[in-house]
Amino acid sequence: MKTSDFDYDLPQELIAQTPAEPRDSSRLMLVSRDDASIQHHSFRDLPKYLRSGDVMVFNDSRVMPARLHGTRSSGGKIELLLLNRLSAGRWRALVRPGRRLQPGVNFQVNDGAGNAVITGQILEANEDGTRLLSLSDEDRIEAVGTVPLPPYIHTPLDDSERYQTVYSRVDGSVAAPTAGLHFTPELLEEVRGVGVETAFVTLHVGWDSFRPVKDDDIASHKMHSEFFSIDDEAARTINLAKRDGRRVISVGTTATRLLEHAARLHAVDGSASEDVLASGTGWADIFITPGHRFRVVDALVTNFHLPKSTLLMLTSALAGRELLFKAYQEAVTQRYRFYSFGDAMFLF
Repeated sequence: MKTSDFDYDLPQELIAQTPAEPRDSSRLMLVSRDDASIQHHSFRDLPKYLRSGDVMVFNDSRVMPARLHGTRSSGGKIELLLLNRLSAGRWRALVRPGRRLQPGVNFQVNDGAGNAVITGQILEANEDGTRLLSLSDEDRIEAVGTVPLPPYIHTPLDDSERYQTVYSRVDGSVAAPTAGLHFTPELLEEVRGVGVETAFVTLHVGWDSFRPVKDDDIASHKMHSEFFSIDDEAARTINLAKRDGRRVISVGTTATRLLEHAARLHAVDGSASEDVLASGTGWADIFITPGHRFRVVDALVTNFHLPKSTLLMLTSALAGRELLFKAYQEAVTQRYRFYSFGDAMFLF
């Protein structure tokens, strides 16, 4: 398959600019892999389509206030988008204007009043356009940074918490695991009330969430690594479900990537254990495309993704491209809302 096989036409007015209120009032498309049927519901109806014994896996990463504004030491405004922390005081970032922020350039990050609160320097320019940079006082990022929104959202948020899931707890992402934005605390309790177990894992969402695949040869695309963590409790819950033949339902493509990466690592380790994955931390760079054999994920709650994106390819890998594109055409016809603040699909 080629990247162009994952293109589709989307009317611009269907790109959601604001989140649904309340969170669980968004629409939910049910897509059955068994009979290729499509049904339309409200997200708050989701518990009706779950089974006692299911395990739902959520990504509890929290979006960092990763967008910083400041000035170069020689003058001129700059903007930084921190992507991931490599070590103490060293970050990989997108910068603007790129031509002015070359290795050796010093800068300062300002607060809302224009006062310099962090100093830094560009250390390296990477081939992918990112920069390696140093920051003097990381503890002040929380105070001066703002939560970044995807580039296709042009309406500012009144409350930045609406771009966080209600269960987010570990800072580290530059984009929200958006399938989880539909859940309220009450809906989570209702899910548990029908006998569904919940497990929480961490994958810090990086730049690839926004980055289209530019080469028409899918195999040429390189995924950036994203930090992950699976604790012992989550690993036990997931392994027991797989051993019992119960469904593991991933909430979002980020959780899916983490689970399938962890399973691949476990298989490569050659463990004789019946477990499908192990607890631990590391860096995930798995690129899931049609033909992938899913070792962990049986069903998926997800939003509607950008054309030619790695997330659309992952969803096609689980659903099959023909069924997924049938569902997307139906979503356009039925005027679903797309992307981060849009509606959701339950693919089972």
